[in-house]
Amino acid sequence: MKTINWHTEADDTRMIFAITRRIKNEIATPDDTQTVMMDLTACHANGCPLRLNEMLTADKFDLAHDYYGIRNNLNRSTGQLEGCFFPRFGLVEVAA
Repeated sequence: MKTINWHTEADDTRMIFAITRRIKNEIATPDDTQTVMMDLTACHANGCPLRLNEMLTADKFDLAHDYYGIRNNLNRSTGQLEGCFFPRFGLVEVAA
């Protein structure tokens, strides 16, 4: 069984925390700060890296879209997104 990778670079961790604060302050969510941060970290570190700078400065609608999409489609056993959801601020790699 695959375990969730929780490792992020220090700059990414700071950005995820800043995004978490925005979500908690601007979007109605029943989740506590730790849950929001863990969901974003799991997504970012387990197959769907996020464009964190853009997510931090996103308008509230796009931020809410990605947060709720991650929240509702994250497999909490693997850290991977399911249900064909891909965040607007997901990093899209272009094949060379």
